[in-house]
Amino acid sequence: MLNKLEALKVFCTTAETMQFREAASRLAVSPPVVTRIIAELEDHLGEALFQRNTRQIRLTDFGDRFLPQAQQLLEESERLFAPSKRKHIDEMSGLVRITVPELPHESAILDELFAVLTPYPDLILDWRTDGVRLNVVESQIDIGLRIGNLSDSRLIARRLGEVSEKIVATPHLIEQYGIPKTINDLQKNFPLTAALDANTGRFWSWYINEETQFMPRNPVFISSNIHNSLQAALSGRGFSHQLDWLCDPHLQNGKLVEVLADIPKIRWPIYLYRPQRAVTPVRVKVVFDLLAAILSKYFN
Repeated sequence: MLNKLEALKVFCTTAETMQFREAASRLAVSPPVVTRIIAELEDHLGEALFQRNTRQIRLTDFGDRFLPQAQQLLEESERLFAPSKRKHIDEMSGLVRITVPELPHESAILDELFAVLTPYPDLILDWRTDGVRLNVVESQIDIGLRIGNLSDSRLIARRLGEVSEKIVATPHLIEQYGIPKTINDLQKNFPLTAALDANTGRFWSWYINEETQFMPRNPVFISSNIHNSLQAALSGRGFSHQLDWLCDPHLQNGKLVEVLADIPKIRWPIYLYRPQRAVTPVRVKVVFDLLAAILSKYFN
């Protein structure tokens, strides 16, 4: 049976974004779910809401007339079913477990999160910064941040942006060793740093793109901490493969130089996710939305 209010929400979000995939991301569902609900709503109304082709969608004349009515009905339903202030405060008490990798501006991110959570003194955050991928179920994780593709369909995820990696070294080290001509040249003839994968105990591969990856053979510095690896690069210890959010400020001030910049680099998606549960506490949903809004400013 068609949930009419939910269908109107999907329709209005799709009309706002004009992209089924983006609407799905905002609603934390899969694109096929959006497609199915729109099709059911069109069937119920007996009119097409969108015109579609392989490149884009746009509202039909009927959809254009229907949109303001749908938006008004949603606004009225939100006012009608809005919980009392006391109930909302009660629902915002308890524990929320969050796991994130090492982040840039983590102190600023937490400061913003604490500020928006000021009205909820009984909310407890368990914030874990760790390179180890925790089992969401076993560790009872409520919210997580992941760099890279998500393979678990049981997660509700919101894409925040993208990040890439760059090969960097100090000007002094480049003066000493020269500039590598190719990735193979870099791998064989230059001192490299290595990042330790805390999940496996092995080095992370330098994943340049889909065609080019390698593992440092004889690294001059090894660390599981990305900030320590950056410091090794800044100290001229070796050529290093660094996330752009870490090395870009040092590229701008001249302390580091990017090499092999013309080689295409893979761009990794960044997702905030939460487990798909039969019942998700209000406090988890609220913190998820607030944290997504804060993080999107840093990763867009």
